[in-house]
Amino acid sequence: MIRSMTGFGRGRADNEVQAVTVEMKSVNHRFCEITVRMPRQLMEIEDKIKKIIQTYIKRGRVEVFVTISGEGLAKKTLQTDWELLGEYMKAFQEISERHQLSKSVEIQDILHMPDVMTTSEEEVDQTSIHQLVFTAVEQAVGQLLTMREKEGQELYQDLVQHLTNIQQLRDEVESLAPTVSEQYEDRLRKRLTDYLEGTIDEQRVLAEVAIFAEKADVNEELTRIHSHLTQFFQTIDTTDVIGRKLDFLVQELNREMNTIGAKANNGKIAQCVIDMKTQLERLKEQVQNIE
Repeated sequence: MIRSMTGFGRGRADNEVQAVTVEMKSVNHRFCEITVRMPRQLMEIEDKIKKIIQTYIKRGRVEVFVTISGEGLAKKTLQTDWELLGEYMKAFQEISERHQLSKSVEIQDILHMPDVMTTSEEEVDQTSIHQLVFTAVEQAVGQLLTMREKEGQELYQDLVQHLTNIQQLRDEVESLAPTVSEQYEDRLRKRLTDYLEGTIDEQRVLAEVAIFAEKADVNEELTRIHSHLTQFFQTIDTTDVIGRKLDFLVQELNREMNTIGAKANNGKIAQCVIDMKTQLERLKEQVQNIE
């Protein structure tokens, strides 16, 4: 089953004092790129979170958001520099005496004195919170995979339809290809007859038709298109990471179609090529979102 690279997942885990919520979303990307946004106290487990996600996801850009509620990740304490406060008070007293100021120092004044009161953090044991994060990550990535697989099923149906349309157009070109040389021979004979008034060098005509037939021969390109389509059908029925291989097959199909369009001197074949490339463009858009 193929999987899309677009999805969203959410997980939650908690204990008596804390709760962890993990949300993640993924979009198209050529490789697997994961970014994690979470409290800085949890930075030490960022690599572990990425490894958990990489176990399940091989391609796509994944954004992860970790939020914590409940008791904090660190214990905060307040310190007062009494010696510095004393220096401030002496300075205020001296200023008051020199300038005859009567206003006394209030508590709010002390709170605004630089460096008098500071806070510090003491990290608490985070073993339990780490486990909550890992549990929530597993839940979120599980939901993400479910959404990616569901969208992958829809992509599969679209791919099959576009591939079938291309196969039908390819078969139509194959049925038209033998008539190209015949039509060229008819046109050549008519022009020579009109120009030479009925006298035609049969050997020259056959030689010209043979040269044209060789230049206009698209059997090799049609065979390769059939082979690429067969590989495409086989690939989308596997459980592997297939996005890059499908990208390559799309490029090869486009190359063969362009060659047919350049070779075939026929209006109906040219229209088939246009229709094939239209289907291929739609196919390419869908492939861009496959893991």
